[in-house]
Amino acid sequence: MAQVKLVVIYPRPTDVDVFERVYQHEHVPLAVAKLGGKTKIVATRILGSPQGTPPFYRVAEIYFPSMQALEACAASEGGKEALAHAVKISSGGPPIFLIAEEETFTFTKTINA
Repeated sequence: MAQVKLVVIYPRPTDVDVFERVYQHEHVPLAVAKLGGKTKIVATRILGSPQGTPPFYRVAEIYFPSMQALEACAASEGGKEALAHAVKISSGGPPIFLIAEEETFTFTKTINA
């Protein structure tokens, strides 16, 4: 069964150190506390790109067991607070919010081509 997730893509912040401090010490604890119904949060920091400086700095994925659970979370007071905080801390421009369905392909053996 495919998983449903909210994907938040943050543009490169104007000050990376300030963003990281606020993200780690305010936003992540807020998201953990306020996003009801989630099953997992994956926070990714973009380190680089073969195409030069990447336009995005962080990608957060918040997983839910169903679309109904995601929608209920987004409509809740806690969900609204966490989403508004994501916008507030994004100093490089507004974050991009996407709703996605994920499929996982797991490989037990690597085959050389």
